[in-house]
Amino acid sequence: MLPEFDLLMPQTLSEALALLADYAPDAVPLAGGTNLIVDMRGRRHTPSVLVNVNGLDALRGIRQEDGHIVVGGGTTIAQILRDPLISSSAGALREAARVFANPLIRNRATIGGNLVYGSPAANTPPPLLLFDAEVELTSRESVRCVPLEDFLIGVRHTDRRPDELLTAVRWSLPPERTATAFYKVGLRKSDAIAVVSVAVRVTWDDGQRCEVVRIALGSVAPRVIRAHAAEELLTGELLNEDIIAEVAHRAAEATSCVSDIRGSAAYRYRTTAALVRRLLTQLAGEVQ
Repeated sequence: MLPEFDLLMPQTLSEALALLADYAPDAVPLAGGTNLIVDMRGRRHTPSVLVNVNGLDALRGIRQEDGHIVVGGGTTIAQILRDPLISSSAGALREAARVFANPLIRNRATIGGNLVYGSPAANTPPPLLLFDAEVELTSRESVRCVPLEDFLIGVRHTDRRPDELLTAVRWSLPPERTATAFYKVGLRKSDAIAVVSVAVRVTWDDGQRCEVVRIALGSVAPRVIRAHAAEELLTGELLNEDIIAEVAHRAAEATSCVSDIRGSAAYRYRTTAALVRRLLTQLAGEVQ
């Protein structure tokens, strides 16, 4: 049974922002509710006020704007999975959406909620970090943009303030000769929390050397992280078996794994290296 709470039903984004400001810090936005309602039933989170932002048109949609892709914070995972702009320019994000829980959850869960929840096992942060994405945080008084890497602070801890909504996620369209990949290991094929997830991106120059490299890792630290040292090692190099092996080892060293019911720290470390190696080998086959 859910704890008692007041449910507020704004009809516009400005009304929702006003309610969050008036009831802060006791009010919590409710979109898909796929994490929040579960936490409320388990008494892990017992807000006294919910502000329902589900269905607000201002928070939905995927568009191209001034060389960027902009995804509204209320856009569902199912919408991301079906969108041709995502498929053509952000394949790793589409793949993360494809293995996101199950169809019922994908129809409810939103990209904003997935990011704000701050889980190190979340599906969407790793591919978004490949593109240096930033989040748009809107309050009644202001709008601020924060790099996603800075927004994610720790386990269920982000930079969102109580009176703010995550209204959009934005990133630059990648240049040509860019390839991305994502893979998640879970205890079941679907509807599973990630034991380890890895996303990689390589943009090549005219000489087929790695001009831009991004490696993002989930479920191996208190937040989703970038393996910066591994990225630097590969930048400017040709993708070959030897450098891939070294980069995979360096990426695993960036982790701070813990053991839990889903897997041991040692397993996560080894799996991180194996997945980075597999995905970079996959991308090496796409060099043109």
